[in-house]
Amino acid sequence: MSQIPLQNSELDDDAGIWRPHVTVATVVPRDGRFLLVEESVRGRIVLNQPAGHLDPDESLHAAAIRETLEETGWEVELTCLLGVQQWSSPSGRQFVRFTFAAEAIRHDSARPLDDGILRALWMTRAEIAAAAPRLRSPMVLAGVDDWLGGRRLPLNAISYLSDRDGA
Repeated sequence: MSQIPLQNSELDDDAGIWRPHVTVATVVPRDGRFLLVEESVRGRIVLNQPAGHLDPDESLHAAAIRETLEETGWEVELTCLLGVQQWSSPSGRQFVRFTFAAEAIRHDSARPLDDGILRALWMTRAEIAAAAPRLRSPMVLAGVDDWLGGRRLPLNAISYLSDRDGA
C-alpha cells in the first residue's frame, strides 16, 4: 500500500502531539531465575530487565534483542510477547513498554556493557519481589509475573511495516 508523502507543514503540525516513551524489555527465564541488570539511573542503583528505548526505523523485536545484548552480553532468541504495559513514573514521564520473553542462547562475558549498567545478574521471583524498593519500575515484577502466570502472546502479534526502502 502506497502512502501520499507528507509535506513539511504536516510534519510541523506534529510538534504539539504528546508522545510517550516507547520502550522494550526482555524477560529471560533460566533454571528458576530471571536475567536482570543492575544500573545507575539519576544517582540511584536500580534493578531492571534488559530494556531500553526503540531506535528510529527499528522493529520492536530487533530492539528487544539489541537491548538485551548491549546491557547483558547475552544473545537471546525471542519466544513470545508477554504484554504491553503503560506506566506513568512519579516524575510524570509516560512509558509504553513492549515486554517480550526470550531464551538465553550465548553469553559473551568479554563484551562491554552499556553505559550505566553495573552488571547482569540472575534472580528468583522471590529475590526480585524482596528488592521491590530497588526496582526501576513496577513493570519489572509485572513482566516476571506475566511469565510465571503463563501469559504468552505470539510474536507475530506485532508487525513492522515501513515505506522506506520500497517496503
